Order: sequence, then structure tokens, then C-alpha cells
Amino acid sequence: MTETEVQRHVEGCKAGNRASQKWVYERYHRKMFGVCLRYIQDQDAVQDVLQEGFLKVFGNIGGYTSKGSFEGWIRRIMVNTAVDHLRKQKSAGWVLIDDRMDSGLEVDNAEDEVEEDVSADFTVEDVHEAMASLTPMYRLVFNLYVFEQQGHQEIADRLGINVGTSKSNLAKARRNVKQFLLDGARSQRNTES
Repeated sequence: MTETEVQRHVEGCKAGNRASQKWVYERYHRKMFGVCLRYIQDQDAVQDVLQEGFLKVFGNIGGYTSKGSFEGWIRRIMVNTAVDHLRKQKSAGWVLIDDRMDSGLEVDNAEDEVEEDVSADFTVEDVHEAMASLTPMYRLVFNLYVFEQQGHQEIADRLGINVGTSKSNLAKARRNVKQFLLDGARSQRNTES
């Protein structure tokens, strides 16, 4: 796929060409599904968010100015759509910020945390499983900070929380992912013994 080919289909989408829309959808569907899956665990909800996201892509494609990558532009729309979906759940009574939702993986005092030598190679699946074990808020802040490279102020503004909450949730998310991976490595080491 060349940049010229992408630009040709972008222009086709701007003109309402269905073949170009189909090409864009087929080209970016899998990657964007993965992006949405990092934020939302339910695959049916991910499909809904993905569908809504592509409707926004095609509805707003006139605003794409070819500055920056087209894939990056689509990705930003998908992330925004996923975050909007989570915020709608929050307004429908879903608790987004409650620290009591912690999955039990948190280490109570970071200073007491003992580093241990774990000779384990973590797979992408291990890390994905660890991230999936996070509470919705921890996962959301973790994804926005790590993958979308947003700062704490931007995250706080976007989610309607304060900067300290964003920092705290990121620290807890990192600690929980690490603990999940260490527990898995210990378990694997014990079964191999």
C-alpha cells in the first residue's frame, strides 16, 4: 500500500465513493478493532464502538487535511469514540473512578514492594491479559498515557478527574500489571518445579 493509494481512497471517500469506503474499512478494520479492544473488554461493545467510529471517519473525512498519517487520524477518532462510550457508561451509573473496584492485585505499600528476580519471558498475550485484569479506570488511564501518549492534565480534562487521580490511577495500573505478571511467572515456575 502506497501513500498515493491511500490518498486516492481518501479522496474517493470525500466524494462518497462506496468502493473507497469499503477499501478504507477493510484496510483499517483489524487494527482499529485492536485499538478499541484495549479500552473495552466486551467484544460486542467493541464492534459497536468500531462501527460508530467508522461512521464518524466517513462523516468527517472532509476534515482530514493529509497532514499526518491517515491511519493516525482514524486511530484518534477510534480512541475518542471508545472514551465517549466509557463516559456514557459512567453517566448511566457505571462507576469509573472508584478505587474500591481494585481487582485485588494492588500492592498496599509501594515502598514495601520487593523486587524479585523473575527469569520469565512475557508474551504479548501475557501483557494483554494483565492489562485486561485492570479495573476500567486504571485500564483507561494506562492506555491514554502509555499508548496515546497523553499527559496527566489532558487525561484529567478529558475524563473529568483531577491530575492527582490520573497519576494515582496510572501508578496503580502499572503496579497491578507488574504484580499480575510476577504472580503468573511465580505460578509457572512452581508448576515446572
